[in-house]
Amino acid sequence: MSHVPTRPSDNYSPLYFLASLGAGGLAVTFFMWLMHWIPHPGKTVPVYEDIAAAFTGGPLMTQAMIVVAMAGIAVFSFLNLKLLVWNLRRFSAWTKTESFAKFSQTNAQSQVLALPLALAMSVNVLFVIGMVFVPGLWSVVEYLFPLALVAFLAIGAYAFKLYGGFLGRVLTEGGFNCAANNNFGQILPAFAFAMVGVGLAAPAALSTVPALSGLGLVLSTFFLMTSGLIAVVAMILGLRSMMENGANPETAPTLSIIVPLLAVLGILSLRQNHGLGEHFGSAEMSGETLVMLARFLSVQVLFLLFAGLILIRQCYAKRFLFGNETSPGSYALVCPGVGFAVLMHFFVNKGLVDAGLIAKFGAGYWALTAVALASQLAMIWLVLHLNRRHFGAPKSAEAVPAE
Repeated sequence: MSHVPTRPSDNYSPLYFLASLGAGGLAVTFFMWLMHWIPHPGKTVPVYEDIAAAFTGGPLMTQAMIVVAMAGIAVFSFLNLKLLVWNLRRFSAWTKTESFAKFSQTNAQSQVLALPLALAMSVNVLFVIGMVFVPGLWSVVEYLFPLALVAFLAIGAYAFKLYGGFLGRVLTEGGFNCAANNNFGQILPAFAFAMVGVGLAAPAALSTVPALSGLGLVLSTFFLMTSGLIAVVAMILGLRSMMENGANPETAPTLSIIVPLLAVLGILSLRQNHGLGEHFGSAEMSGETLVMLARFLSVQVLFLLFAGLILIRQCYAKRFLFGNETSPGSYALVCPGVGFAVLMHFFVNKGLVDAGLIAKFGAGYWALTAVALASQLAMIWLVLHLNRRHFGAPKSAEAVPAE
């Protein structure tokens, strides 16, 4: 009997939700261009009217930037939603299989939190699409914020249900394999709760209604603390196992999951601080914002160095990016690059520029921004490369099952 060629994605894993997540993150990196490079007076974020005004009255370079940014947002938003739908269909079918039943008795059960993580990202992407492409959206935005709160709360409740199923099993029945926990995969749930939190923080920053802003502040704080507690515990458990057993080569990309987590928590904190300043008399201070962003960025760099050291020593790229082995966990490499690029934009614009340390659009500004753009460009290449490997023409090699 002849062997039937397969694609790696034919061997389903919930980690493929990270493919949707990465595409959504890249859409946000293009939105960073519009947010920081064109005027949007009276608003925290640019909307269609601001973009149209900048395009009509701006120089050729500004027009070119807007075209590229809007094209990038459109392409990667489409890819985000397409991969989300594909994952939801495959996940639904997979939950009815014996493979899922076995999966649900392992450490990897917590990977199902990639589903609400991707859902929360896609809701954020839909808001970006609305701001960039829908005229007049800002005039009705106050009616959309309650809907956004409901959507994110529903996703958050679903995330708690999934995580509760995992914790309930391991804390009552046991069976958690500490030796196999030699990675940071258990931080994924923290990432999911943080993504819900940053969505809930949007009304805190953008709404002109104090009650709505306050509700966003309280709810986003709950998810921020939930995320932080899970991340700290999971990191300690993972480090302890890695010290004893070494890092798992296939799941080594999870070692950098702290990078996108900090980016999301950093944006959440910025949104909260802005809401506090607008409605509750807590003045935003540029120096404090600079220090906060510098702290987040410093830890990002440290974890990039830490993860990079392990990935290089284990020859991860040679094996899983360019070799015969494939792993859906490779998509976890996209999130750190995206998270670093986004936080770098905020550090430069909301940190250094607002504090008066560098001039906006000066030589120093573009030198630092180039670092964010390089990271963004590298992640675009990585997403396209991984999509070809995992979703492209069928190959005879089977995907390495996720641990």
